[in-house]
Amino acid sequence: MDNKRVILAVGLSMLVLLGWSYFFAPQQPQQQPSQTNQTQTAQQQTQSQAANTTMEQASAPAAPAFKAGAGRDIVVETPLYKAVFNSAGGILTSFELKEYHETIQRDSARVNLIPQQSMNRGPLGLIWNGQGTWRSDTWNVPTTKDVIVTNEGGEDSLTFLGAMGDLLIKRTLTFHPETYRIDESVELLNMGGLPISGRLGVSIASGDLTTKESRYNPMRVSYLTADGVDDENDRDDLGKGMQLNNGVQWGAIQNNYFALAIAPEAGDVALRTNYQDGLFRLQMDKQAINIAPDTMQKVATSYYFGPVMDQYLETAPNNLDQLVTYGFFDVLSKPLLKLLHLFHGFVGNWGLAIILLTIVIKIVFWPLSHKSYKSMNQMKKIQPLMAKVREQYKDDRQKMNEEMMRLYKTYKVNPAGGCLPMLLQIPVFLGLYQALLGAIELRHAPFIAHVPFTDLIWLADLSAKDPFYVTPVIMGATMFLQQKMTPSPGDPTQAKMMLFMPVIFTFLFLNFPAGLVVYWLVNNVLSIAQQWMMLRKA
Repeated sequence: MDNKRVILAVGLSMLVLLGWSYFFAPQQPQQQPSQTNQTQTAQQQTQSQAANTTMEQASAPAAPAFKAGAGRDIVVETPLYKAVFNSAGGILTSFELKEYHETIQRDSARVNLIPQQSMNRGPLGLIWNGQGTWRSDTWNVPTTKDVIVTNEGGEDSLTFLGAMGDLLIKRTLTFHPETYRIDESVELLNMGGLPISGRLGVSIASGDLTTKESRYNPMRVSYLTADGVDDENDRDDLGKGMQLNNGVQWGAIQNNYFALAIAPEAGDVALRTNYQDGLFRLQMDKQAINIAPDTMQKVATSYYFGPVMDQYLETAPNNLDQLVTYGFFDVLSKPLLKLLHLFHGFVGNWGLAIILLTIVIKIVFWPLSHKSYKSMNQMKKIQPLMAKVREQYKDDRQKMNEEMMRLYKTYKVNPAGGCLPMLLQIPVFLGLYQALLGAIELRHAPFIAHVPFTDLIWLADLSAKDPFYVTPVIMGATMFLQQKMTPSPGDPTQAKMMLFMPVIFTFLFLNFPAGLVVYWLVNNVLSIAQQWMMLRKA
């Protein structure tokens, strides 16, 4: 077994993983230009209404139109967000996050999870048997307040009263100032003389959750079933409509950083979702509700509108904390992210925290790396002898392998000794990669905000690419230096492929988030230092 072949296989495997995320990450469509006249807007709404059928006719949810101005606005403010509800059915017309802005500019607007175009789809509106309850003209709000301010240490609620025929509906929304969770209790009272049966649904709708999406931060619909967390980000597939029946604990519209989620109480729940006219829409239905005359039934639901962060989601119901997931390496990514938080608490800079974390990981794996480099140096010493064996037995593969094994045994060299320690480090390496790729903490987090001694904005956002491509180019140079310091494989073809890897990695990293590039660059520099020490000692 040739040591360099294993190393090459490891490198190519990582290259495939990175290349897949680069070339096959879903592309975000360009933002549609805003409409400038009322005629175009009216035509667009008419087409949307014509395209959307009722829930009974299609698996994808219809979008009953909601007309802005149908009722009065009630503003709910907490330390974390500002939400605007309409008295006509409790429609959510705006949800601004106070701690997050669309860009790094000081005057940038806050992130609004309910943009103007999604408001017409009735987000957070109740749907009874496929009909939007907000269409009823019976809705009213008992409170006379137009603004409700919820401060730390207390809770506030907002009630909406309406009716659909003989069915009296009472919605009570409870707001918690320390979290982005909103709890709702819906009371359904049968005021007629006959039983009432049906299903009660609630919907959310949103476009792209930030103004400029990255290929590494795709919009998607995610959900939790008995099989675990899954998601769909292909807009063509979502446009055809998707439906899941039974066993759904929650559904969400999200990207890496923000989420709008519905978590209904356990029971017979169905999830329906689609993508249309640039909007993601998700609806969850409580099935088979039967209400006898003069009786009432309660339906409880929790909502989450905010950043995808453990500290806010860990107390949410229905395992909603599983919104924070980092794929296959989740079990490693989360502890590493917590350690990154610890370092940030000391240095106050996420870029420096990444550097400290990389150093700590390198120290932990120092003995393994030392063993790897030692084995590689031993292999380097017998390279001339290996070359002679290959030349002497080039026409007899079996004999060549026998002589190679005899050579390894004579000089006490383990051909796998250089790669096995590296293999043990790869899961941690990729786990941190996934954590940094999805961490909202790096969004708009500066490292070196300006090019030294200038006003040029540089690494002012660790979730965005390096605007001048300085760090990825340096990273590629460090990879090339590493290759030159590593004993070259005996196979000339392998040697050429290894030299091409720094070029390919540099190309891939040009558009990577700066936080990831900093991590990889620092790791390379530390590896070079360790390898240099080993070579000097040898």
